[in-house]
Amino acid sequence: MTQNAAESTRFNARPGDITRWSQTVIPTLREAPAEAEGPSHVLLLRAGYIRKLGAGIYDYLPLGARVLRKVSEIVREEMNAAGASELLLPVLLPIELYAGTKRDVDYGDLLFKISDRKDATYALGPTHEEPITELVRGSITSYKQLPVNLYQIQTKFRDEARPRAGLLRGREFIMKDAYSFHSQIEGSGGLNETYDAMYRAYSNIFTRCGLSFTPVEAESGPIGGSASHEFMVNCESGEDTILRCAASGYAANVEKCEIGARAAGTLTEAPSGELAEVHTPNLPGIVEVGKFMKVKPDRMLKSIVFQIDAGPGVKSDGAKWVVAVVRGDHDVNEGKVKTAVRAMTGNAKAAIALADEKAARAAGFAIGYVSPRTVNTVPGTLLLIDADASGGGFWASGSDKPDHHVKHFNWRREVGAKLDDAGYVNIADVRNAIVGDPSPRAEGAKLEAARGIEVGHIFKLGTKYSEAMDLNILDENQQRRPVIMGCYGIGVSRTLAATVEQNHDANGIKWPLPLAPYHVLITLMKFDDEQTRTTASDIARQLAAIGLDVLIDDRDERPGVKFKDADLIGVPIRLTLGDKALAAQSVEFKLRNDDGKGDLCPLGEVVSRCAAAARAGGLT
Repeated sequence: MTQNAAESTRFNARPGDITRWSQTVIPTLREAPAEAEGPSHVLLLRAGYIRKLGAGIYDYLPLGARVLRKVSEIVREEMNAAGASELLLPVLLPIELYAGTKRDVDYGDLLFKISDRKDATYALGPTHEEPITELVRGSITSYKQLPVNLYQIQTKFRDEARPRAGLLRGREFIMKDAYSFHSQIEGSGGLNETYDAMYRAYSNIFTRCGLSFTPVEAESGPIGGSASHEFMVNCESGEDTILRCAASGYAANVEKCEIGARAAGTLTEAPSGELAEVHTPNLPGIVEVGKFMKVKPDRMLKSIVFQIDAGPGVKSDGAKWVVAVVRGDHDVNEGKVKTAVRAMTGNAKAAIALADEKAARAAGFAIGYVSPRTVNTVPGTLLLIDADASGGGFWASGSDKPDHHVKHFNWRREVGAKLDDAGYVNIADVRNAIVGDPSPRAEGAKLEAARGIEVGHIFKLGTKYSEAMDLNILDENQQRRPVIMGCYGIGVSRTLAATVEQNHDANGIKWPLPLAPYHVLITLMKFDDEQTRTTASDIARQLAAIGLDVLIDDRDERPGVKFKDADLIGVPIRLTLGDKALAAQSVEFKLRNDDGKGDLCPLGEVVSRCAAAARAGGLT
């Protein structure tokens, strides 16, 4: 190959790595440990990428560490290109940092807490909103210093009660977390501009990783904020359900997914019969109650009680509770309840949460047997009725009396005049979307389901943390204002596992070229033959010169063992050096994704063919 030809096929500014299998640690296993669950957990253990040290805690062996580095490099390049600056924050966080945000309470038992020799309490960071806010508070004082976007790639901790699926749900994990700071939402340098830049950067990252993924609208969860998107790796074994509209491209997770227009009842339909009370003792759920009463779940009303906190300094209008009513075969969506209550009360900052059972009982709610009638009996109660639960016909409901339900519930007869007061009763979308619901973006289209694994999440935080931690700046009018924030996370170790979930077969892993620990595996049939070893070294040096990483399997093992291990570890390009091929001045060339047999490639064409395969596989 000429110098110019070599330059035209170069993949990296630096030479690629050359590693001999006999000089590294790749402890492959014929069978995975009994506790392994899910494809990535099984294969990463079997292929020698990770090793369990404790519950939800794993060693990253040389192969695993190489993949992590490649994911991190892609993340780092795209974050830098999007204008973010890298830093590194401590893992050990003083618990006092959470004084204003109360996220130590929100995280609960998920937060690792430890004490030092002076009995001071610290947390192991699950994310770093508080320390980054504290850092910026001490570094930036004027709007002229904004915007700024800071990120790190670091180990995080979450004390999962039941860690499972290996790297997908561990207690220690590696994450990229970024935080942006702004003086405004709209316009140049505003939060929306950076949010859009991060959305593009994330799309670039997962495209460069060689992954099939879907960005979906999402709830913000314990992080908080006004808007968010998750980036899901499309995978049948995924733990998350995605609902999407094929006609419009709209996609959202179950907690966030909107539902298109549905016909609502008028709440004036005639009763189906006289109200009849039924004794329903010792029945733990709506399915069991329905069987006992001989009523299908879709003809039962499920009433869930929430508490309303107007927030500090906000004068309450008397609303303290909300009862959300859905059909018995549906689930109430807390995020949608929050949105509906804020619209009803006009308080955009009202906090809505599932009611504390003790407090709700004291107020007069028969938890487990609540009916919509409580809008009339418990002071300060609002009523939200999902459209599918608002019609006429036969309904069964709780009776507001322990161990009792009623048949022939009728909205007008049982609730009465309150139904006409929009200050107390509204028909609203308050349930989780399901497959077959009307699309919110394309008339006539239906929502479809898919499975995915969350690998990235971006949030518009607003001023939640800056207000709680007194992060203020002087604006152009010399007025102190809270800084507006955004937050952007990627699970680096989770991306490694999700890639395996999406790319494997019965024989092992099938790495996309950009994330593979090595791009090329050279397998020696005779490990002790000098000509074979010399030829392998020459090929490896030429491949490394154009930036490809090469692993040489020079072990004293049977060919069958080497071929099985090659499939297992999943290196994308395989070159086999055997007697017949070398006698023909060739090597056997095979792609891991190709289920057929390999073919002979002349020695003089090996580098160019590997380069073409790497380019076709997404390596740049």
